[in-house]
Amino acid sequence: MKQFILPIFALMCLSTLAQKKVLDHPDFDIWNTVKGQTISTDGNYVMYSLERGETDNFLKIKSPKGETVFNYDRASKGQFTNDVKQALFTIKPWHDSIVALKRKKVKKSKLPKDSLGIYNLATGELDKIGHIKSYKLPAHWSGYVFYQLGAIKTPKKEVAKDSTSEEKPKKIKKVGKDNGYHLVVRNLTTKAQDTFKYVTNYSFAKKGKVLAFTSTGDDADFKAGAYVYNLDTKGLTQVLEANAKAKYYQLQFSENGERLGFVVDKDTTKVQVRPNQLYSWAKGMDAAKLLMDKDSAPRGFRVSSDGNLSFSKDATKLYFGLATPPIVKDTTLIDEEIVNVEVWTYDEPRLYTVQELQVKNDRKKSYQTAYHLATNKVVSLASPEYPSVRLGNEGNAAYALVNTPKPYQLQSQWEGSNARDYALVNVNTGTTTSILKKIKGRINLSPNGKYAFGYSITDSTWFTYNVASNKRVNLTKGVQFYDELNDYPNYPYSYGYAGWTTNDTEILIYDRYDIWAFNPDTGAKRQLTHGRSSKTSYRYEWLDDELRYIPSGEKWIFSTFNEANKDAGYYEYNSKTNKGKQLVEGAYRFRRLQKAQHSDAIIYSRESFKEFPNVRYSDLSFKKSTVLSDANPQQDSYNWGTIELVEWTSLDGKPLQGMLVKPENFDPNKKYPMIVNFYETSSDRLHQHKAPNPGRSTINYSFYASRGYLIFNPDVHYRVGYPGESALNCVIPGVTALIEQGFVDKDNIGVQGHSWGGYQIAYLVTKTDMFKAAESGAPVPNMISAYGGIRWWTGLSRQFQYEHTQSRIGGTPWEYPQRYIENSPIFNIDKINTPLLIMHNDADGHVPWYQGIEFFVSLRRLGKPSWFLNYNDEPHWPLKMQNRKDFNIRMQQYFDYYLKGAAKPVWMERGVPAIEKGINQGLELMETKTN
Repeated sequence: MKQFILPIFALMCLSTLAQKKVLDHPDFDIWNTVKGQTISTDGNYVMYSLERGETDNFLKIKSPKGETVFNYDRASKGQFTNDVKQALFTIKPWHDSIVALKRKKVKKSKLPKDSLGIYNLATGELDKIGHIKSYKLPAHWSGYVFYQLGAIKTPKKEVAKDSTSEEKPKKIKKVGKDNGYHLVVRNLTTKAQDTFKYVTNYSFAKKGKVLAFTSTGDDADFKAGAYVYNLDTKGLTQVLEANAKAKYYQLQFSENGERLGFVVDKDTTKVQVRPNQLYSWAKGMDAAKLLMDKDSAPRGFRVSSDGNLSFSKDATKLYFGLATPPIVKDTTLIDEEIVNVEVWTYDEPRLYTVQELQVKNDRKKSYQTAYHLATNKVVSLASPEYPSVRLGNEGNAAYALVNTPKPYQLQSQWEGSNARDYALVNVNTGTTTSILKKIKGRINLSPNGKYAFGYSITDSTWFTYNVASNKRVNLTKGVQFYDELNDYPNYPYSYGYAGWTTNDTEILIYDRYDIWAFNPDTGAKRQLTHGRSSKTSYRYEWLDDELRYIPSGEKWIFSTFNEANKDAGYYEYNSKTNKGKQLVEGAYRFRRLQKAQHSDAIIYSRESFKEFPNVRYSDLSFKKSTVLSDANPQQDSYNWGTIELVEWTSLDGKPLQGMLVKPENFDPNKKYPMIVNFYETSSDRLHQHKAPNPGRSTINYSFYASRGYLIFNPDVHYRVGYPGESALNCVIPGVTALIEQGFVDKDNIGVQGHSWGGYQIAYLVTKTDMFKAAESGAPVPNMISAYGGIRWWTGLSRQFQYEHTQSRIGGTPWEYPQRYIENSPIFNIDKINTPLLIMHNDADGHVPWYQGIEFFVSLRRLGKPSWFLNYNDEPHWPLKMQNRKDFNIRMQQYFDYYLKGAAKPVWMERGVPAIEKGINQGLELMETKTN
């Protein structure tokens, strides 16, 4: 008998060693995410940072072979110089050290500040510069970095005890928001630095090595005003002298840096109508030229300090904003004399709540105007009739596209989107020609400005409008280039477009699967891809952010996605030969594709439910891929899970798909508790990685799978007018199909969802007792009262949501009263037998939180087991980390209690009395189980 003891003991030890850990809430803090991945212009270096638990960052620089070139803790936001000689990044204090200082009540001004790190890629030398407020690095030229220093407390000068001088020491001018901060221009090669004091604004040219800045001045040798600094010659030119209190706005260069424009307010009084002035400077000028002030501005307008200022690409025109005079206050009134009343009218274009949220923007509103620099001619492009402008060909085009939504704003309250009227404005003469009326769907200009184009939602058609010939061509009339699966009571949206080819020759438009090239003048089309038969969609990948068009005659990269099995990949298409080939594909999700500016080197990520999306290095052939990052090696030591695609048929006969997550050590002969989580359709995200994270509003799949749960996410397709019934028809048979497979514990099934998902759960539990417990976040139990609510983040009425979008009723309560009643859980709340956890926050800007209250107090009135979580001052979901963690703990305790028979937490037994809020959380588990 003794001979068997040792082997058995050895097997027991081996089993213990092989046992994987179960994810718990503290593990959220050790999980890393990849942030700020970037590749150098020559493709020889890759930089990224690992952010641990949403707190500290760890910067990495890797070679194409995956070798570590450089590491730095507490660093992020890395950038390579354009010549790939240096890497720059921000260094932050350790999160724990900041927390410790805050605990000691250290003032914010005395907390440690950020630093700038400059790493020499050739020598390995590192320079650190402390107390950085901000820094900027040119994207298209190299050699310099610009940074501003934060406020540094200067010790008071002591007067010598034996001093006989009666003069008071000179008061030191402090850096800050009003006086400006010191700007340092550092030569990255020589490390030589020039410091300009009390700088309030600064910018540099996109391609020319020139810097512009404004300063409140230091002394007689460095006066207040606007300056241009030539980095090649070291020449400093004061282009405008003004008082130290002058305010500068919109400091912008032309692309080559040979012209500068800005707006200045020199007035030192508190006059309400600010006398802004527009200035321009050109290379070779000693001082900037005044282009416009209050006296020369068009009648009824003034130079705006808020309107975007820019030069046309050829630098012949300066675009700026003209504003109407502001509405001034009567400053003689005191508080007791001011009447604050809101007057809402039934026919005003914008609902008052929308106006209220847009007051700041309304005060900044301006109308884009062109100043022709050679002739000094001013041409208004935007106007009160057509307030919005889109320039053509980077400002070089002869025509600009203008539009207005105003005639249709009132009905957008219930339609959910604005129609617009469009016109063309001649940039040289100001002549305005109306071209399109009542178009729903945003219209744009082609890259060279030859065509206006877009998708008209109301007739489901892509079209072009030739600017020169004034001819409109419907490209896709009668052809299905719109959403084939549209289940909203609204016109279907398009699948989008890839872009225009060189010289506006063709426009590439997507259907459900393929890419088609259209001749914009004739409407003739040709098919580039053939994915419909295999249910594979192709989409163009933009690899150069600087290009405004798709280069003709070159090789293009498309992403691919198989709708049936959810596999993805990349595809190469030769636009010269019109042939293509699949480069890479598999049971993964591919994303974050970036190409080096001067080589075929790329970085991207590949992920699956099990595989974290690490940074990968390759070239455009994808033949060899090197994994550069290893963000979460600890994952291997945890019980993770697997995911699979499942299929079933809805109660009304529709074939459906969904996702089923199983624990890693799944045994088909056992029965597992299951949580159903859904929104609308999610199965296309089958291969998305689910890292442990304290989410804002939903269960974390990896977390619950690790703890022995099944998770089922069914797709839901809707019938207009019956969203609740649609959810029932799709979800319940999916759950039943899984129960029939024998591994689901039918007596321990929970359901969880938020917002639209929360509504559907509230509806389901009035129709079935299948679920033992439910969590319903930000639900709408009463569609009638919710119809008349406000989405407070935008000020919009919620009417459009029920008539045309997500809630899918398809009309008003007076048109379809029975639909509103049938789809509102509140009218069947007495039939609920499922315990409910409701989370709805009092600052919710999407769903009025009184909906959650209405649900809870009704359940309470009926004595139904229910709990209500309100995270004060949080929006639609808790955003603060402490609240997200708290919600995740409570939700796990709630489901563990009902679905696993775990001990009951104190908060479920006695709540958290108001007197204990913020003190006792009630998360402790009771000693004995009560269910």
